[in-house]
Amino acid sequence: MQVRYIDLSHTIDNNIITYKGLPAPIICDYLSRENSKKSYEEGTTFQIGKIEMVGNTGTYIDCPFHRYNDGKDLSEIELEKFTNIEGVLIHIPFNNTLEITESVFLNLELKNKAVLICTEWSEYWNTELYYNNHPYLTKKAAEYLRNQQVALVGIDSHNIDNTKTKSRPVHSILLKSEILIVEHLCNLISLKNTSFIFSAIPPKIKGMGTFPVRAFATIKTGLLQHTPIVL
Repeated sequence: MQVRYIDLSHTIDNNIITYKGLPAPIICDYLSRENSKKSYEEGTTFQIGKIEMVGNTGTYIDCPFHRYNDGKDLSEIELEKFTNIEGVLIHIPFNNTLEITESVFLNLELKNKAVLICTEWSEYWNTELYYNNHPYLTKKAAEYLRNQQVALVGIDSHNIDNTKTKSRPVHSILLKSEILIVEHLCNLISLKNTSFIFSAIPPKIKGMGTFPVRAFATIKTGLLQHTPIVL
């Protein structure tokens, strides 16, 4: 059986502002190759990199500690919550609607699935258009997904909540039930009409509720295919 991987993560570099009001990462040498020459034999050099960034950078995962003081942080989430989760793609182009309601999830088998919502908003990544008037889930949609006992919810938008208000019901509902959230995904359109396994794995860090991930889909030939919902 052949295996194919699809990268669903944005590249992190010095110029990327993921969320307005939060700083771009600073990526530099802690030890440059030139400076390392004095420590090693001729022809042998090393680079040790240094990065300063907020957890909400690039494609990142939210776990309960991001929202709740007593919630599990990155070091406390079981590995199976991050990796090899059967996925379901929901295709809701932003040109059709920005408000994603519970109606798009009805009559789908979602229990223990990674529900990935493809809005195609990622085409605006690293532009001014990305930050405003973006697609989002409603509170009732979050409640429905919680009641269906999904494993994880991902979206290729700026935020899974409506950022025009100060309320964050989707984060609150999902993370309260230990349903992980992945935001700022990309390339989700590549998963149309394909059965896939989803993984989004962060480092094991104590005291952090959010951190960048290398999110990807694993596609194996011979798996049953599903048809995404399109509005």
